[in-house]
Formats: sequence, C-alpha cells, structure tokens
Amino acid sequence: MMSFLSGMLRPTLRARLTLGYGVLFMAAGLALLAVTYLLFNQQLSQSFASRFDTSDGRRTKLSVIAPGGYVMQGPEALDWMQTQETALREAAVTSLLAQGIIALVAVGLSAVVLCWVVTGRMLAPLRLVTATARRIAAAPVADRGLHERIALRGPVDEVKELADTFDTMVERLDHSFDGQRRFVANASHELRTPLTLNRALVELAMHRRTASQDVKELGANLLEINARHERLISGLLLLARAENEIGERSPVDLADIVNHVVAQTAPEAEQACVTVQESAFPAQTAGDAMLLERLVHNLVENGIRYNTGDGAGWVRVASRTAFDGGAEVEVTNSGPAIPAYEIPALFKPFHRLGDERAVTGRSAGLGLSIVQSVARAHGGDVMAQPRQGGGLVVTVTLPRD
Repeated sequence: MMSFLSGMLRPTLRARLTLGYGVLFMAAGLALLAVTYLLFNQQLSQSFASRFDTSDGRRTKLSVIAPGGYVMQGPEALDWMQTQETALREAAVTSLLAQGIIALVAVGLSAVVLCWVVTGRMLAPLRLVTATARRIAAAPVADRGLHERIALRGPVDEVKELADTFDTMVERLDHSFDGQRRFVANASHELRTPLTLNRALVELAMHRRTASQDVKELGANLLEINARHERLISGLLLLARAENEIGERSPVDLADIVNHVVAQTAPEAEQACVTVQESAFPAQTAGDAMLLERLVHNLVENGIRYNTGDGAGWVRVASRTAFDGGAEVEVTNSGPAIPAYEIPALFKPFHRLGDERAVTGRSAGLGLSIVQSVARAHGGDVMAQPRQGGGLVVTVTLPRD
C-alpha cells in the first residue's frame, strides 16, 4: 500500500495513466448515477400519480385507519396518503443517492488499484528498456556496457519496436568502439617497429668512430624524441588493453605493489629532489597485477614529475582497506595549485597542465587516462581533488577480493 501511494505521488507515466483512467471511471460512474436517479424519480412520480387518479378523472375514495385507531375518509385520507408516499419517495431517493455514492467510491478506488496493477504490467517492458539504458550509461567501461542487449520478447508493438531499435543502436555503437580500440592497438603495434629501427640507426650513427660532436648531439636529441614516441606508443597500447574487460583475476595485495613501485621510482625521485613517503597497509583486491602496478606507477610518476621543483617537494603513497572492505590507494603530492575545474580534464588523453606539448613534454599525457581505465576495468573508480596548499590528492577505490 505504501509503495502504491508513493508511486501515485510521483509524476510517472504509470501514475498519470492511473489517474487519468480513475478520473474517467469516476466521471462515467457519476453520469450513470445521475441518469439512474432521474429515471428512478420519474418512475416513482408516475407510480404515485397513478394511485390517486382514476380513468374518469375522479378521485379515488379512500378509507384509512391511522395509527391509534383513528379512521380517515375522503380528502383527509387522500392527503394523509400523499404525505406518506412523498416521504417514502424522498427516503428512497436519498437512500439511492447515498448508497450509490458509497458504492461508486468503493468501486472507483478498486478500479484505480486495478488500473495501477494493469498499467504496471503493461509498462514493464518499458521499465526493462529504461533499466538496461541506465546500466549501459552507468557502466564504468564502455566495452562492457555496450555488450548488453534488451532482447525483449513478446508481441510486436510500439514498445517492442522501441526495444529493438535501442538494441540496434547499441550494437552499432559497440562495433564502433571495438573498431576504434582495435585501430589504436594495431596502429600502436605497427609503429613500434619503425621506432625501434630508428633508435638502432641513430645509436649506430652516434657510436661510429668518425662521428663528429654535432652528430652525437643530434643523435642524443633524436634518441630523446624517439624515447618519447615509444612511451606514447606504449601508453596507447596499455590504454587499449585497460579498456577491455579483465578476464582472469588473481588475488593482489596493493601494499606489495606500493612497495615495489616506490623502490622502482626511487632513482627518478632522487634526480628530481622529491621525497617519496610510503604507508603500505594490506589492501586485498583481485585483478591483473601488471595493470594494477602500472596504475600505481603512473600516479607516483605524475606526483614526482608535476611537483614544486624547488627540492622540497614530496609524494605520499598509501594503501589501505576501505570501510566497505574494498582496497584503496591514495597518492598525495605537493606542487603548484590546480583549479578544481581543471581536474576532470586531467583524465582525458593527451591533456596536460600549462603549455606543455607532446614533443617537448616529459610524458605522453596518458598517465591519468590509463589510471582511470585500469580502475574501471577492475570495477573500481578514481577520484582526484586539489590539495590545500598546492598539489593533488588522487584516490583509487577497487572492490575487495
């Protein structure tokens, strides 16, 4: 009953249909009651009039014994009889209206409840379409969400045509996303070979005995550019892999990954004069260990690279178990102040703060994009917020093992 009342108070299509049908039913019931009242009153009037008139127009001679033994005759008896008949007619009409209204209200409420149930069943396929669309829209990985279909069964009506059209649209989007990911992966893979060949030729030219200093300097610049391109290609391949659904999952403790990544990035942190502090507590999850390592590595690497640059910078890396039993990794770093409105754009591919560009930049601009893709591929999420005093606080939440 509470669900029925709460549903009726919401301006849903089901509530509007139920209210509309209820109003129409009540209007039809009132019209039927009014017609019944008029016909009943007319029939009573004709019946009473026929009792007091004869065929020749003379009044019927009556003798009435009233309560108490009093005998009335003639006009007196006729008046008393008419008074009794009038009272009887009024009582009958009043009873008809009162009971008719009560019956109409009872049947109307029953009709509204029945209409609520019937419209709910009729709109069930439409709710299925809505629920599927919401699951697809809320899916953290587009590849996973777009694989779902409504596949509505039943007669071919307007709702069935809507569901089939929606399935066709989602299928085309699914093929489009798959084709885009395959193109990125194939193109990145094909570009690895010429980059490797370029690096080999440049190194060969630099290490020749006859190579001049200018050639060596040019070779060093070319090798640096080539290394950036290799990082870009590797990042694109990893991004394409992270956007696919994780098939086989194995238990992973994020504390082990944090310890390994901190040790791995220690030389870069020392060169940048950035202090890395770790607080690795057990945090059990399940997934691809290599992708999760890349997730933590990108966060720590970003914290080191985008720091104060004055030798007093720091990065804090922590892993812990969340209140709901999930696993969390939090990376906090000092650095320049970042406006809150800029944070969503940081997770877009190739986006960088400031005027850094792809050729001269220290990274390919895919670090946080890969972090977000890996987290969502594992059923988790990532949240970033500016730190008071400058820098960033990035928290990755993953489901428990």
